[in-house]
Amino acid sequence: MVTSEVDVLVVGAGPAGSTAAYHLARRGHSVLLVEEHRAVGHPVQCAGLVSQRVLDLAGTRKMVLHEVRGATVWSPSLRPLAFKAPETRAFVLSRSELDFLLAERAARAGAELETGTKFVGAERPPAGSREPVTAGLERVDGTSRKVRAKLVIGADGVASHVARTFRLRRPIEILPAFEAEMPFPGGDPEQVEIYLGNALSPGLFGWWVPDGSGRARVGVGVRAGTGHTAKEYYEALVRQIEKRYGHPVPPPFEMVVAGIPIGSVPRTHTDRALLVGDAASQVKPLSGGGIYTGMRCAEIAAGVADEALRAGDLSEARLASYDRLWREAIGEELERALYLRRIFLRLTDKEMDRLLEVLAEQELLGSLVAFGDIDFPTIAAGKLLAQSPSLLRLFPKALAALLRRGERVAPALDAPEGLLRPGRNTR
Repeated sequence: MVTSEVDVLVVGAGPAGSTAAYHLARRGHSVLLVEEHRAVGHPVQCAGLVSQRVLDLAGTRKMVLHEVRGATVWSPSLRPLAFKAPETRAFVLSRSELDFLLAERAARAGAELETGTKFVGAERPPAGSREPVTAGLERVDGTSRKVRAKLVIGADGVASHVARTFRLRRPIEILPAFEAEMPFPGGDPEQVEIYLGNALSPGLFGWWVPDGSGRARVGVGVRAGTGHTAKEYYEALVRQIEKRYGHPVPPPFEMVVAGIPIGSVPRTHTDRALLVGDAASQVKPLSGGGIYTGMRCAEIAAGVADEALRAGDLSEARLASYDRLWREAIGEELERALYLRRIFLRLTDKEMDRLLEVLAEQELLGSLVAFGDIDFPTIAAGKLLAQSPSLLRLFPKALAALLRRGERVAPALDAPEGLLRPGRNTR
């Protein structure tokens, strides 16, 4: 039975979905935002380390727990490479509070938020028809209903049911990840720690992220098919941390199992549907982070959807501009980073050690501090390759040409009027 009609059904109340819902609701469209879990922000899905751009897009810094200025990267042979900027370079967030604040913002703008509600499929009208989609929703209490929507936005993660329903392809690769939050202050509270090497984190890296309260988020992302689970690699990382500090790591408060999509999908639009965030594989291939990229692309999706709704045309052809616009905004960075990741995967542990030895040269560290940007890391990579013949000898000429082609500048960190800039936490 059809129980309601809306302009837009947004599936998934994570950062991308809530951002899309907010921008469409504030433009006057009727929006239903559904979240399959009972509470927005639970379970927590990532380490929550972001740039100022995320605070700008969110319009608040209430969810900021801590600020960091640098990182220590541990080579496979456990030699450290540390660099620190004079100013804040990243923020550690309460990810659950970020999700809550963004969903609350969407609701204040006029979106209807419904938790404990799962998207289970849709009846799609014939191509070229102006009839809406009839979507099936199922609540945690077992009841179900149908909603008619002119447009469906899938922000339902790496295993997106919306993508499957609308026959949009899945990501190239999905990395298993395991993270735990524990009462363990560890090292420098102003620096995150990154662990490289095939013994601890084949395919990505391990991390230790302080939250400023004496707790840390420790986790790994690894490639699939190694014969070991992400949890087993996490346990190996914990043993290494215990060995380093000479005492046991306390039991964790909370554990997270997740999948990280890597590699772009051919299309993120079709008749009456768009994908955003992890569902669209809008994730940074070098770090697995997707909060900024998902929110930025959701903002773009809302703009395209707004124009299409006002024109009364939700066809694939009309929505195609979404693919073009988000790829213009971040696509080049994702493509370069994916290529760089493929090179990284070919490196042996000995070659990773050598790479960090080269980066440890003082002039290169200065460039890393000056140009490092967690949202646009290939810009710093290009600067370093241009500066160091030693790095060029470590990597193929094709990679050097790719990263050095043209001068690239990351988008400026311009906050909306009235937004607090980095400084004292005003939670």
